[in-house]
Amino acid sequence: MKLSKPKYIFVTGGVASSLGKGIISASMARLLQARGYSVTIQKLDPYINVDPGTLNPYEHGECYVTEDGAETDLDLGHYERFTDHPTSKANNVTTGRIYKSVIEKERKGEYLGKTVQVVPHITDEIKRRIQLLAQRKEYDIIITEIGGTVGDIESLPFIESVRQLRYQLGYRNTALVHLTLIPYMAASGELKTKPTQHSVKALLENGLQPDILVLRTEHPLTLSLRRKVALFCNVDPNAVMESIDVPTIYEVPMKMHEQHLDEVVLHKLDLPADSEPDMTAWCALVDKIKHPKRKIEIALVGKYTELPDAYKSISESFVHAGAVNDCKVKLQYVNSEKLTDANVAELLGKKAAILVAPGFGNRGIEGKIVAVRYAREHNIPFLGICLGMQCAVIEFARNVLGIADANSSEMEATPHPVIDLMEEQKGITAKGGTMRLGAYPCRLREGSKVAEAYGRLDISERHRHRYEFNNDFLAQFEAAGMQAVGINPDTGLVEVVEIPSHPWFVGTQYHPEYSSTVLSPSPLFVAFVRAALENRKEK
Repeated sequence: MKLSKPKYIFVTGGVASSLGKGIISASMARLLQARGYSVTIQKLDPYINVDPGTLNPYEHGECYVTEDGAETDLDLGHYERFTDHPTSKANNVTTGRIYKSVIEKERKGEYLGKTVQVVPHITDEIKRRIQLLAQRKEYDIIITEIGGTVGDIESLPFIESVRQLRYQLGYRNTALVHLTLIPYMAASGELKTKPTQHSVKALLENGLQPDILVLRTEHPLTLSLRRKVALFCNVDPNAVMESIDVPTIYEVPMKMHEQHLDEVVLHKLDLPADSEPDMTAWCALVDKIKHPKRKIEIALVGKYTELPDAYKSISESFVHAGAVNDCKVKLQYVNSEKLTDANVAELLGKKAAILVAPGFGNRGIEGKIVAVRYAREHNIPFLGICLGMQCAVIEFARNVLGIADANSSEMEATPHPVIDLMEEQKGITAKGGTMRLGAYPCRLREGSKVAEAYGRLDISERHRHRYEFNNDFLAQFEAAGMQAVGINPDTGLVEVVEIPSHPWFVGTQYHPEYSSTVLSPSPLFVAFVRAALENRKEK
């Protein structure tokens, strides 16, 4: 940390959601890091849920898990992948969590009988949460992304809190970046600035003037259009940036740097921008992503395949691992509900590898088990993650051990629960935030494919599950050829299973995708892609 007190950057959005506030925030962080500043990013979500763990993956995409066990918005995955720095519980706050905290304080009598109101009590709690990361004294710059769009009822307390903070902290200690849309009207062949003008007007009505505008567009913006936006929105012309579609999200920091976003931000924060950011390693990796020497196709078998964002960390892990192996991984999403013995060869037969994805509940389970069996019997490289690993165990029990009714107790009551509820989960009835969450240690068996992939025997990976391998069946599995090659040293929980006789067959109870970043790809995904390339070569 260079500064005695951190500076703050606030990122808001207007016109439409899903414009890429998270990517812009992460890109800024990457550029500022490359200039030598210590940076972290936090997300303020306007929904009432206390945590995202119980949200529908079809609506919100995956639930991302931090090392300290917080279930968070998927944007935190972007933050970690871009910054190569872990986030924590303090990096994601929902409206529900804010109100819960205030109500608990009121119940304890901390407000001494005062009327509890949105202003000042809710806004004070939001401001406290925003500044919580500053207490660590690790960061020069804290970037805060406000979820939703300006004008939403849900976002109003957050917008008001930012207004108060900018006034309290001083305008040279804060910067406001507003992301909007410049739509293209095909009928007239024009780009329209009016939605952006209205979006900034909504901000101004709430007492906030943006310092920088990032304009999301599908077509290049002319200089005159930028000047028009600057004029109507009270922003310097050099502070109007274009965010256009690029082949990979990891190119966005470079595009932003070309427009001097990092310099403009540092100027607004009254910070020096003397040296050029060191992006050598980043640019080299982006070049590999954009210009791969070879391509392979890997099947991702899951139950939320209609929305690929439900598996965002997995798909991005393949981008990172593909770059290391100098290849492009094309993911073929296969709906496990539609996968049967009759069509498995058609859907999976030509794939270089098969990944069976995480999930919850019994929907689509039998399709996942079919996929596992096909990978095992046809020597196709296989990776099962969390529920995918559990499906591998169930399949092996049924078709190798001959236990026809083997199953997980999550799916049905069975006399042979090869996957069973964890002991510490048995007394829990609440759903939100109650699973086994966060990073736990794992001891790998020497000589295993997983140990070879990591290059060490002691690792730590993140978890999100309630059910585990039932150790009562361990001896049977080991005798038949499925080895428990990763064990939690504290609890004896089976973390990793392998079939040594198979070219590459691995199941992990943990989620290796959560810890994969651009500059530090997951060793397991790197090894899996390498195995897929070997498999294709053999064919």
